[in-house]
Amino acid sequence: MANILRRGEPTTTSGELPPVGSPAPAFDVASTGDVRLTPSTWTGTRVVLNIFPNIETGVCQTSVRTFNERASSLSDTVVVCLSNDELETLAGFCAAEGLDNVVVASAKGTSFGDDYGLTILDGPLADRLARAIVVISADGTVSHTELVPEIAQEPDYEAALSAL
Repeated sequence: MANILRRGEPTTTSGELPPVGSPAPAFDVASTGDVRLTPSTWTGTRVVLNIFPNIETGVCQTSVRTFNERASSLSDTVVVCLSNDELETLAGFCAAEGLDNVVVASAKGTSFGDDYGLTILDGPLADRLARAIVVISADGTVSHTELVPEIAQEPDYEAALSAL
């Protein structure tokens, strides 16, 4: 289990992020158009997983906007913005904002949060995903992870993009 803060108060996640250099854990999450996304969806492509608790909060929205802006200049890379929000809510936010350089996905009802050690176990955000970044290289190995220590803090975009 990992410990993070929510507005200065300790909270716990279901496990630990996969170690750098290890194969990315399998996942199966929902995306728009009744598409299921798995690591094999992007075989041979680098993947940035921008994971967050709730698209209806400012920091989560900022992370999606920032990665959308930065993704436009990345080659052979896909940025997946992922939470336990309803897929319609995620897609609606991106459509309203004109964000089309990222892919949105919902992990709701899947084992993604536990497989990546990111399900929040306690407090008002229980069953949401902790804020984290996972970069998966083209060969399917984890090349960078960040579990943001304070949930109200933005991730380190530069560190994630440098790992590419």
